[in-house]
Amino acid sequence: MVKNERVRKAFNATRALSLPYEEVKLVLKRLLKLFDYNWEPIEAENYRALIDAYFDLKEDKGKHDRQNAVVEHGESSRLPKQLLLQEPEDQASSTKSGPSQVLSPKEKKKPSSSLQRGVTFMNNKDSSSSGCSNSCKKIQQQPVTCDKKSSFQIISDITKGTENVKISLLDATGKNELPKFTYMRDNIIYQEAYVHISLARIADEDCCSGCSGDCLSVPIPCACALETSGEFAYTTEGQLREEFLNSCISMKLEPQEHHFVYCLDCPLERSKNDYKPEKCKGHLVRKFIKECWRKCGCNMQCGNRVVQRGITCKLQVFWTREGKGWGVKTLRNLPKGTFVCEYVGEIVTNTELYERNSKGSGEERHTYPVTLDADWGSEKILKDEEALCLDATLCGNVARFINHRCFDANLIDIPVEVETPDRHYYHLALFTTREVRASEELTWDYGIDFNDHEHPIKAFRCSCGSKFCRDRNVRYIFIGLHAIFLRDWETKVKYADPWNGDISRSCIGSG
Repeated sequence: MVKNERVRKAFNATRALSLPYEEVKLVLKRLLKLFDYNWEPIEAENYRALIDAYFDLKEDKGKHDRQNAVVEHGESSRLPKQLLLQEPEDQASSTKSGPSQVLSPKEKKKPSSSLQRGVTFMNNKDSSSSGCSNSCKKIQQQPVTCDKKSSFQIISDITKGTENVKISLLDATGKNELPKFTYMRDNIIYQEAYVHISLARIADEDCCSGCSGDCLSVPIPCACALETSGEFAYTTEGQLREEFLNSCISMKLEPQEHHFVYCLDCPLERSKNDYKPEKCKGHLVRKFIKECWRKCGCNMQCGNRVVQRGITCKLQVFWTREGKGWGVKTLRNLPKGTFVCEYVGEIVTNTELYERNSKGSGEERHTYPVTLDADWGSEKILKDEEALCLDATLCGNVARFINHRCFDANLIDIPVEVETPDRHYYHLALFTTREVRASEELTWDYGIDFNDHEHPIKAFRCSCGSKFCRDRNVRYIFIGLHAIFLRDWETKVKYADPWNGDISRSCIGSG
């Protein structure tokens, strides 16, 4: 549908309510800018977002005589009445005067490493922490727009230019503490982790130095496709091949006994009891994607370089309405198999992770760590510096806010080999398991064992709302769109669709 036709239909929908043309035009312009010119949230439910925004603006003008406002496009198309419309360009401006209170940037030294890019966010409270690496302690405060009369907080770009696209943060209530962490585009070693990256370690058979241009355009796949059975994992459109994706989903949701390997001396058990560790409980062997890299002859636009090119999806961090804390939504439709983002954090050893969290008071808010154990079966005994984890509590990217959902999440994590054939370290990429609609919250299954009471970070009480929830301490009763979950003999009722992730609880999105 052409743009003019869409505009005409929007005005026709409001004309039936006798809404003034000029006022509707102003609201529509601001909505389009806020939604990044994505018409779908506006057109949903017969232009309900546009009509609600108009009446919200009129109501707020009558009560408070305000002219600017921000509308949150949340998980439903019904927009909160507390919010006002505001031009997106002004959302994080430090030069505008008026009712907004802007926190001026406070610059300190930049991280010493030139290989990683990061920015730290903090609020007016103390954000110091004893467990962060030196690069995490370099504080650079992010401008935040706060309306003293209206209840919202917004950051126009939490990445501060480190990603290919801006990722905004919106708190529609204005009552929540902003997340305190260093935004990092790339994983960074905390201290003892052994990550050996060198061109000399990449043999000729592990790269495609003879290629040029786009490897996916040639009729015979190059050496980099050998990992995925001689076919590239990606299509020419940049999504995962459906056969490969479905195989990864099946292995994660319904693993068989032969999908597991067992360490002779398991690093996880060793970190719990070094003197007398228990037997290994098993590690799931995962399918890998191997991307072309610097020793390959193709260029950066090669179709087999998806994850290393970074985030291209329009995402937003938002404060959820169901008590989950922070979450992440997509602002545009995402086809099945789309790369959303990589899980980025500090690269720590399993021992460092255990020690870091055992020294805490137990009241800190953590993200749930990721163990890089997808290929631990290739070596029966691993040194501590080779048993690696990713911890995004202090340093990480947008993935740290993505909420957990048991079994039927709309994202799946897949290991990706890029810089090194040594699979002690790899990238963990998140792809969509199905088509995801604009404004839908993104979720992934952390693979948590809710019965593991010895994990350095205790498993949270899961409220994902899935019929297949693994947390035995939570019970759900589904009656149509009503979800009743029972916990500790208390009954709470939520009006939500349990299959769309509307009832969820996260630890990783704690901010």
